[in-house]
Amino acid sequence: MSKSMVVHNSYMIALLAIPLATAACIGAELEEEPEELVGVSEDKVLSQNGFLPNALTVNALTVNALTVNALTVNALTVNALNTNALAALKNPEPNGVLSREFMRYLVGCALRPDQTFSFSWTDAGGVVHPEVFRGELGIAHWWASGAITNDTYVQRQLTACLAARTNWYGVHVMISLRSAESMSTASSPAERAAYTVREGAFWGNLFGSTPYVRSCYSPAGVTRARQLQRDCAAGHVSVDPVTGATTTQQCGPVTIVGSCDTLCNRVDSTSGYYTGCLENPAVSAWVRTDVVVTSFLTP
Repeated sequence: MSKSMVVHNSYMIALLAIPLATAACIGAELEEEPEELVGVSEDKVLSQNGFLPNALTVNALTVNALTVNALTVNALTVNALNTNALAALKNPEPNGVLSREFMRYLVGCALRPDQTFSFSWTDAGGVVHPEVFRGELGIAHWWASGAITNDTYVQRQLTACLAARTNWYGVHVMISLRSAESMSTASSPAERAAYTVREGAFWGNLFGSTPYVRSCYSPAGVTRARQLQRDCAAGHVSVDPVTGATTTQQCGPVTIVGSCDTLCNRVDSTSGYYTGCLENPAVSAWVRTDVVVTSFLTP
């Protein structure tokens, strides 16, 4: 059965660039934290077929603003986070802002709506800021108590979720994400009727020793994607201010590998998602991955 989620797309280019970046200096001392960062909320959030809140900020455009230290495969508890990951989250500098935004999205993809990831950080003026990040999709809700160090399948699911929610411009666009994986409730007929433009597909693994993210575009969806300022499948169009010539660029660290119609398997007959795509077409024309998320837009 098809699985889907409808989400607000926001700007994650710098967040997905964290494997490429280097840590900035940490500007504040780490403080003691409560013993549990992840818990079950008493007031459960009402979810409506996978609708997710807006999250990321426009200044996430800075590609080198984050560090791999904000990414963890350990359990999402204060005792399990390594020193660098915790320091990145508590950094009062701009890099810390982006690290926290990345973690908010990661928690959103991984945990359920009744689970939260909570911590605090102190700004340069000594003001303490409590943060509570709530789960949304529950892809890896058990991550609250156990590591995903050797679970590459889950790592790839989380990466596909993060990549599909990436946006070059920082605008909030409601999108429908569909997959054969159990990331959310099955897509309803109403959702499929409202989100009919297949944009593209996303896959990769940010947690591996050589992190990567790839995407492909659906040719029929390129025009609509660019109208909505969604460029991480279609490619970012840049205009030379002098000559007026246009070029198509990659979407930060998201490598756009071509047309999904060429690189991916058949589409699901009910929900329209791609059932699998070439893992790395530059290397092999045969090796495929089925851990793929397909995005859909309104017409």
